[in-house]
Amino acid sequence: MTETVPGRSASPSTLRWTADRSLSEDMRSLLCGPGGPFERTTEEVLGTPVEVFVQRAPHLPAVLAGAAERSPDTEYCVFDGPEPETLTYGEARSLAAAYAEVLASRYCVGKGDRVAVAAPNGREYLLTFWATLSLGAVMVGLNGWWAPAELDHGIALTAPSAVFGLGRPLERLGQTEFAAKGGSLVSLKDLHEAALAVHDPARGLPDVEIAEDDPAAVLFTSGTTNLPKGATLSHRNFVHFGLFGGLGGAVVVVNGGGRYRQIPPDVQRTSICSNPFFHVSGVGPALVIAPSFGSRLVFPEPGRWDAERALRLTDKYKLTQWHGVPTHFWKMLTHPDFEKYSTGQVAVIGSGGSTFAPELLRLFEEKMPGVQITNGYGMTETTGGGTFLNGPEMDGHPASVGAPAPTMEVQVRDPDGVPAAENEVGEIHIRGAGVFLGYWNNPEATAEAFAEDRWYRTGDYGRVIDGVLYLESRMRDLIIRGGENIYPIEIEYRLVEHPSIADAAVIGVPDRILGQQVKAFVVLEPGAEPPSEDDLRAWTAERLASFKVPAFIEFRDALPYNETGKVLKRHLEEEPGTP
Repeated sequence: MTETVPGRSASPSTLRWTADRSLSEDMRSLLCGPGGPFERTTEEVLGTPVEVFVQRAPHLPAVLAGAAERSPDTEYCVFDGPEPETLTYGEARSLAAAYAEVLASRYCVGKGDRVAVAAPNGREYLLTFWATLSLGAVMVGLNGWWAPAELDHGIALTAPSAVFGLGRPLERLGQTEFAAKGGSLVSLKDLHEAALAVHDPARGLPDVEIAEDDPAAVLFTSGTTNLPKGATLSHRNFVHFGLFGGLGGAVVVVNGGGRYRQIPPDVQRTSICSNPFFHVSGVGPALVIAPSFGSRLVFPEPGRWDAERALRLTDKYKLTQWHGVPTHFWKMLTHPDFEKYSTGQVAVIGSGGSTFAPELLRLFEEKMPGVQITNGYGMTETTGGGTFLNGPEMDGHPASVGAPAPTMEVQVRDPDGVPAAENEVGEIHIRGAGVFLGYWNNPEATAEAFAEDRWYRTGDYGRVIDGVLYLESRMRDLIIRGGENIYPIEIEYRLVEHPSIADAAVIGVPDRILGQQVKAFVVLEPGAEPPSEDDLRAWTAERLASFKVPAFIEFRDALPYNETGKVLKRHLEEEPGTP
């Protein structure tokens, strides 16, 4: 599945995707040969030669325009509710054009300007995204679960021309300093009504010159400091996200034979879009994968993810694909009413963010035999791309995160920057057309993120075995709770701001359903009255999103430190009784 390219040592240096070599010559020519949909070549991108897809859209608005031209009456989105609403590709294009007119005329949004949104997934959010992109402007995806202080940081960092919200995120925006100082907040409902007033079904998207490497979106990452960073993704990044996912899926379908469930050619691929638009895993399918391949997305009503609702929607809309994190799948497969709902048409399970436990794979085989399971490793900074695991590799290396995705290159390097030998742990580096532009308004962090020739330093550690990547650990003890990345330091900063807390350390502890939970160890100020655990949770929740609030809190007389003053978190993790 991968090839190694000699580098500065005799060890495996660069892993590249070569799964198309497993295809027959005729099929490889059809898919990847000259003029084929997945033809690849090498071009210079931002000063570095990388592999790119030849038959690619020049930018994101062209992706939507192409889908609307090919199949204007095909369903693009279904917004579930008491009275479900649908949106075709043709309607999406014309409504996005109307939104763009309002953004330009009423809010003076033009090329390069930022438009910030904090809202649940929905029609208005999606159309605002498309309208912003069609103007050559940049969408700022504010985390809808953030506390007001975090929202203030995102707004101050990106200086948007307009800030929109909906539902509870709009309420939290109203509690920000930005709002208190007179900053303008607009409901997406108001934007929608204004767009309907100027809507012309015959209108196309604005004619704006957009370069492939122009910024398209700023999506925030959990910071290794106490502040999130804004990863800036380009139009090229997103376009390649769709194409390397499409090629990987095509190869598995061709090689799968009768081993896996198949989606009949006359059935539209349909999946739930439950991941939020401020995550690359949510906005990527909506902006690129669905319109590139004519698939349909079902949007649940706003609210927390619920296993029974996901099963009900699977049955109601005859979903052919599930996308989520292992936590979601555990809850669905073990739901007491699982057998009540139709899941036999589901052919593909797509995931990322953490590996599948052997028990979960066995549960899939028991309850959904023949379903094709795919997993991957990536991050916001790589537009979700990095490595890809499915088919035979899932059987042979289920604990790995797979081989490089198409057009992506992977290296594991030692502390000196030299490629590590087989089975040696090192920092994972990724390069390719999916790698981001940098961190918005943060040149220092951007410089630190890249090695020579635009190799992105992921900060994650792993090892290569038999051409596939295994994750070893996460820099700064990253916690992955239900697919959400949490850096302990931002929680630790908040805890020590409490007047009774002198010191704090936060770790992730295993959880069967969520993958990990947050546990905090705290040390009191001398003579301080100890707050209750609930008081500390409420204190944390005032400034941080709810998923960062510790599930477990333990009071200590002191924390273990080494001679350089670093907390020995491994000691805390290995203590008997740690959940």
